[in-house]
Amino acid sequence: MSFSRRDFLKAGVAGIAIGSFPGLAFASSELVKKKGQRVVVVGGGFGGATAAKYIRKWSKNKIEVVLVERNANFISCPMSNTVLGGTRKIEDLTMSYGTLQKKYGVKLIKGEVTAIDPEKKKVMLADGHLSYDRLIVSPGVDFMFDKVEGLDAKVASESIPHAWKAGAQTVLLRKQLEQMADGGVFALAIPKGPYRCPPGPYERACQVASYLKEHKPKSKVLVLDANPDIVSKKGLFMAAWNELYPGMVEYRPNSMVLGVDVATKTAKTEFDDVKADVLNVIPPMRSGVVADMAGLANVDARWCGVDFLSYESKVHQNIHVIGDAVSAALPKSGHMATSQAKICAAAVIEMMSGKPVDQAPVIANTCYSMVSGEEAMHVANVYHFNAEKMAMVPAEGGGVSATRSEMEGAFAGYWLKNILNDVLL
Repeated sequence: MSFSRRDFLKAGVAGIAIGSFPGLAFASSELVKKKGQRVVVVGGGFGGATAAKYIRKWSKNKIEVVLVERNANFISCPMSNTVLGGTRKIEDLTMSYGTLQKKYGVKLIKGEVTAIDPEKKKVMLADGHLSYDRLIVSPGVDFMFDKVEGLDAKVASESIPHAWKAGAQTVLLRKQLEQMADGGVFALAIPKGPYRCPPGPYERACQVASYLKEHKPKSKVLVLDANPDIVSKKGLFMAAWNELYPGMVEYRPNSMVLGVDVATKTAKTEFDDVKADVLNVIPPMRSGVVADMAGLANVDARWCGVDFLSYESKVHQNIHVIGDAVSAALPKSGHMATSQAKICAAAVIEMMSGKPVDQAPVIANTCYSMVSGEEAMHVANVYHFNAEKMAMVPAEGGGVSATRSEMEGAFAGYWLKNILNDVLL
């Protein structure tokens, strides 16, 4: 029986996190000396970076913010499928954290969290620890490789990429497309929901088809969907496949990939084996591993339950969870993460001042899908807090585009520029 890194964290680090070895766990020095009220933010994605920025901005720099992020730069997952299509490069989606530091005074620590002690209010890294008054965890998602036999993190980074975290795997998948012979098969495996970015896999099918149509027109895109049907923008995606890429995209519902043969690039489903020239398997997802360090994943041992007025964890006081890791009937998207981050930032400032939080928060979410090099469509909704359900629910009037268009494609570019500016500049 294999013992995964996540199992180690559950059995070992989680034990440290609740104080099993208090003398050992936080014996190292404080990385940044705490002088006043402090919020530590773990994870510098859309949610974490937004929370860090707006706590500094809205508190008029009175609250110290320390952002812990393991990557040197921010890379946007939204629009990363266009790297596969060829209209963007990964550099176009990469930004620095410099402005958060210089303009807003966010203290950035590049490193990886190894433990969290909710009782002592400390976050442990390899070379020291950070004390906090409140902690915001924005861990994103991690992948349940154990659900796909033959697939693990090493295989995903070297030969069968999921590319569901934009970066090196996105570049690798693009390279594999370029190397594929005309007449080859690109097979895309979609996990059962919930997963990050519901329309994202179907957008990817479009972007890959767009590239193949121009450069390798005899090729095929095979979509193996574990879900019984297309989960987002169904009519629009089907129209795009039929009208823009006739005969090129084949969609198979209820086709969960249970295993892979790495050597032959074969995906194994319950019904048959599918051999591909390029195999892109997106594994099932759950909250990022950092959530396990404080036992925050209390919903199906997979997602994190929160109070939607403040995003405070239902497991521990003074710890907030935002972004894709949250258990909610809401899209797991970059825009949603920024919306949650702003509610959380405002609530944290009020709570640290001893004031009540907003009892009627309203947030928005917009998600564009590029179906070719120029055309896109979107889905948008506004959500408000329902006191009876204690949850965020959609308001009337939202929905999807009437059709795809080049105008929507231009809007998608403006949306990306605006949201990246909002998060990082």
